[in-house]
Amino acid sequence: MKVAFVGKGGSGKTTLSALFARHLAGRGLPVVAIDADINQHLGVALGLDEARAAKVPALGDRLTEIKEYLRGDNPRISSAAAMVKTTPPGSGSRLLRFRGDDPFHETGHDVDGITLLATGPFNDDDLGVACYHSKTGAVELYLNHLMDAPGEYVVVDMTAGADTFASGLFTRFDVMFLVAEPTRKGVSVYRQYTEYARNYDVAIRVVGNKVQIDEDVAYLREHVGDDLLTWVGQSAAVRAFEQGRHGVSLEDGNAAALDRMRAEVDSHVPDWDKFQRQAVEFHVKNARSWANKATGERLEEQVDPEFRFPAAYAG
Repeated sequence: MKVAFVGKGGSGKTTLSALFARHLAGRGLPVVAIDADINQHLGVALGLDEARAAKVPALGDRLTEIKEYLRGDNPRISSAAAMVKTTPPGSGSRLLRFRGDDPFHETGHDVDGITLLATGPFNDDDLGVACYHSKTGAVELYLNHLMDAPGEYVVVDMTAGADTFASGLFTRFDVMFLVAEPTRKGVSVYRQYTEYARNYDVAIRVVGNKVQIDEDVAYLREHVGDDLLTWVGQSAAVRAFEQGRHGVSLEDGNAAALDRMRAEVDSHVPDWDKFQRQAVEFHVKNARSWANKATGERLEEQVDPEFRFPAAYAG
């Protein structure tokens, strides 16, 4: 099950991504956590010190190797250079198994049972010559080719703002948790996201954060309605963890919120045909808007109309 945490900067999505991943792993469930934020803080939020977190290999630095692996023997993809972030799998492509033996997972860093992957930071070499989409492209390729099953969790901490909608990345998730503070700015992001996703059958569920009083919950309900799934209050346990202190139990209400989030994720049945259909739709859009010109090829021809995910993963 593929889960994204999105929201405005400062909403607490990285903290909640880490909290949710630790919650799953603490129950013995397999988790891959991906730091896809332009500010790479998920490793530290999971408990690594900054020096160890900085040493997690960057997927964004291995894009050529990743593309060569994924295209496999697919005759529709002429080279790694002709493979863009939206390229969907086809006959001959290599599909990924959850925590399998491949260039993605081999970079993973184990953090208390969580496999941590990272896109890598936006560094000085990128300034003026690249956008952060060149980093998150590795995540989109990963999700496009991943065959995950129920009970396997991929938790992605996305970059703040609307970059999730810059390609078809927002359709790659079973659930998007929009972290919203009970403020006007917090709920304005909700309206923006739901407008972008309106025609694509994307499950967006609001998780209130930094909730202190009943009026905060009432405010969120007024502005997001039934999309408010649950909420998290101030947490002494989270603060202790962030300060490097361990052994402080999470508050019952906050633990119940995480259980509710897991139940929401588990309730979704993947629709692999829709998953592939939307991948193709956005690949064709990207090909015609910029990628054909960038590569000098007609990338619409990369689409394999006969491709289907293996039956074992199709329902």
